[in-house]
Order: sequence, then structure tokens, then C-alpha cells
Amino acid sequence: MTLNRRGAGVAALALVVVALLAWWAWPSPRLVETAQVGRGPVQVAIEEDGETRAVDRYGVAAPVTGRLLRVVLREGDAVRAGQVVAEIAPVPLSEADRDLLQAKLESARALKLEAEERVRRAEADALQSERDRARVADLVTRKFMSDQALEQADVAVKTKTADLKAAKSRAVAAAADVEAAQAALVAVRAKAPTVRVASPVSGRVLRIAEKSERVVPSGTVLATVGDPSALEIVVDVLSNDAVRVKPGMRMLITGWGGPETEAAVRMVEPAAFRKISALGVEEQRVNVIGDFKAVPPGLGDAYRLDARIVVAEKADALRVPVGTLFRRNGQWTVMRVENGRTAARAVVTGLVGARYAEVTSGLAEKDEIVLYPGNDLAEGARVVARR
Repeated sequence: MTLNRRGAGVAALALVVVALLAWWAWPSPRLVETAQVGRGPVQVAIEEDGETRAVDRYGVAAPVTGRLLRVVLREGDAVRAGQVVAEIAPVPLSEADRDLLQAKLESARALKLEAEERVRRAEADALQSERDRARVADLVTRKFMSDQALEQADVAVKTKTADLKAAKSRAVAAAADVEAAQAALVAVRAKAPTVRVASPVSGRVLRIAEKSERVVPSGTVLATVGDPSALEIVVDVLSNDAVRVKPGMRMLITGWGGPETEAAVRMVEPAAFRKISALGVEEQRVNVIGDFKAVPPGLGDAYRLDARIVVAEKADALRVPVGTLFRRNGQWTVMRVENGRTAARAVVTGLVGARYAEVTSGLAEKDEIVLYPGNDLAEGARVVARR
């Protein structure tokens, strides 16, 4: 009897030791960061550096080869149309040089005619876009078309209006080139001591390329004149991103020294250019031109900024942080926390932005999922959630 009791005690002690060893060796629940599936906006955007640029800027160039007299104007000075910006003492010209000036005058006249034709075409396009918008507005009122069609018509009107403004600016510049070529030819024929170079438009001096007195060849840009309060945005993006950008898309502007401000894409330039990145990679890039809704005070020509072009967005989508997604068997997957253990769930995504991704199936609102799951986190593992 005593031996049986002693054996039962040893067995009980052994069970206790085994239980303690099992408890000591049993893996503790892993601490993981989690997030809840919720609803909110999802944006797909292209983010790039950009800069501001005066919409109507004119390069005042030397019409003849000669000695440039010192320019007395400074950057920021106001100028009127026809005001003298610089004076050039022309060098003696041969008969061939005079013929060249005459040819430049004829070329300037031809470009002026072309610019005037472009203005007439832009005016016709602008009027047609207004008529199209009126028709679309009537159809939307009668519920035959969606509100999106009216928004697109509004964008078309703004785009054609901007094109008309640009065409008129080019026509003004072409007329100024004709006047400059005529003045240069008259001065050379009359053997005037100096040729006066005038500003084609009223505005401010944005930049003076040549300040000191020196000999300049014909065609050298002496100064740039424009309106610093009328600014546009120039953002160069990769060509494979540019195909997704359309006129009218929203642009969110930051990094200029003030709060976030809105703009809209006006145009995607049709031709790309080659650029070497900071890492030495050769890239094909395209300029995207945008217009501010309201130009922030303090900005000037060629100021740096950060632009986010929104190519797709949803205001109220079922979303998860992109850090919860990983690929498994060719599908997007998340680790859902169920009763303190992980369970892999395949999901179908919609829009995928930089921070959030839309989930169209596989999860429900308020589901708890693991944020940044590592490769060593197995399915069925015990976890302790930390949001």
C-alpha cells in the first residue's frame, strides 16, 4: 500500500514536471501590428517634382549682330509694350547680310500669318466647345446623359479657352517679331547708330540674360518678359505614366512652401524627351501642364513644387492598408486574425494607391488583419494584436 502511494506520488510529480516543461517550451503568442478593414477614400496618383512657369513669356532677342549696350533694367521691373529693353550698335553689314535680314522679315511675316490662322481656328474650336457644353447640359437636365458627361464638357471648354489664349499670345509674339525685323532692317539701311529692341508685351522682366556690354550675335535672347502672376505648372513624368494622364484630372500641389493647393491638368505634351535620372538611368519623360485653381501668393516663375496627379479615385471604398497585402499562389492575400490565430484570406482588389487599396471581395468591414506580415508568420499561429 505504501509502495502504491509512493508510486502515485512520483507519477504525479513527473506529470507536474512534464507540464511545467511543456509550458516553458510552448511558444508564446506573437505580438503583431494589426489594422481594421474600413471605409474611406482611395486615390491612385502619380507623384513627381515640378515647377511653375509663366504662361505668357516672351524672349526678347537681338535682331542684328552688334555691340550690346549695357542693359539698365533689372529683374522684376515693370515694362510696357513697345518700351525699349536694350540697344545694339550694329556692325557694318554686307549685302548678303542685308538679304538675310530681309529673309528674316519675310519669315516673320509668314509666321505671323500662321499664328493669326491658329487664332481663328482656336476661336472656332472654343465656340464649338461652348455649343457642345450647352447641348450636353440640356441632355443632362433631361436625364439622357450622366453628370460625368457635363464635367467632361466643362473640361473641354476650359481646355479650348486656354488654347485660344495661348494662340493669341503666339500671335502677339509673332507680330512683335515682325516689328523687330522691320526695325532692324530699317536701322541697317539708314545706317542708324543703334537698334532699339522693344518689349512685345506689357509685364515684368523675369530674367535678363545679358546685362553687360558685349558683342552678341543675331538671335541671342537678351531678356525674358512675362506676367509673374499668371503661372502654370510643368511636371515631367515617365512616358508610361503619361499615357494614364488626361486633361481635367486633379493635381494636388505641395512642397512649395505653403498648404496643399489644387490644380487641374490642362495638357499632356505629345512628344517625350530623354532625361538622365539622379541614379544615372536614362528615361523617356513627358511634360504635363496644369493650371492652378487659384495661384498661391508668393509663387513666382520657375519655383519648385511637388505634384500629385490623381488618375483614379473613389470617395467611399472598402479599403485596407497596402502593407497588409502579399502575393500567394498568384493572388493578393491578407492574414486575418480570428480568435487569436492567423488565417490567410485571398482577396480581390480594385484601386491600389500609395497608402490604401480597395478590396472588392474576401473581407468585411471591421475585420482585423495583420499589418506587414513577415515570411515567418505561419497560418494558424497564435498572435496578440496591437493596433
